[in-house]
Amino acid sequence: MTVWEAIAVLAAGVGAGMINVIVGSGTLITFPVLLAVGLPPVTANVSNSFGLVPGSLSGVIGYRRELVGQRARLVRFGTASLLGGVLGAYLLIELPSAAFDAVVPVLILLALVLVVLQPRVARVVAARRRPDGDPHGGLPLLAGIFLTGVYGGYFGAAQGVLLLALMGMLLQEDLQRINGVKNALAMIVNGVAALFFLFTSTVNWAAAGLIAIGSLVGGMIGARVGRRLPPQALRAVIVVVGLAAVVKLLTD
Repeated sequence: MTVWEAIAVLAAGVGAGMINVIVGSGTLITFPVLLAVGLPPVTANVSNSFGLVPGSLSGVIGYRRELVGQRARLVRFGTASLLGGVLGAYLLIELPSAAFDAVVPVLILLALVLVVLQPRVARVVAARRRPDGDPHGGLPLLAGIFLTGVYGGYFGAAQGVLLLALMGMLLQEDLQRINGVKNALAMIVNGVAALFFLFTSTVNWAAAGLIAIGSLVGGMIGARVGRRLPPQALRAVIVVVGLAAVVKLLTD
């Protein structure tokens, strides 16, 4: 990795850490950059999972006030995320790399659609919330969080968007408090996947370290000032970089 490539990976980590705390889908920033510097797709994904853990942690710390009073919910949802993350990481290692190469462009495009449609989804689900609903969303939300954990352990792009949509639909809760829970669940999935990969796969430690440093800084920035940034600008960056990743994967 050249100096300029290292700077690009570090900058991508900062952007991903910030975006993950605010919305989710930071993987759509880091993953294409790792491909561009020459990492194979599976190695890029594994290294990215390691690198984003510190950013998730800084996001949780930044949103600690929003997590007050949600311990029972975190235990309930965190268990589902942990189990889902382990299964997703297992599938990434056990399935042929050709399967990952084939499915990732589709997953990225799906993630981009979710990023673009998120504001509309949020408005629709807010209008359909029932005031007498289960305070923890019931079995449907628990199952949805588990499946999102599987997705996050396998690839992870826009798992934060999925979590925000699910919890926004089924919880009677303030959006910022939901975002705090989302950050905690993403940290659990990334952390357990990284731990699994430590014993089962190959990690590019230079790339993972650069993303870790960048995502830690980006997570702190996102928790402090990210709420002031225009969401349209963030979504535009995510879409452009995500499309670049799809082109890179399909033309290699």
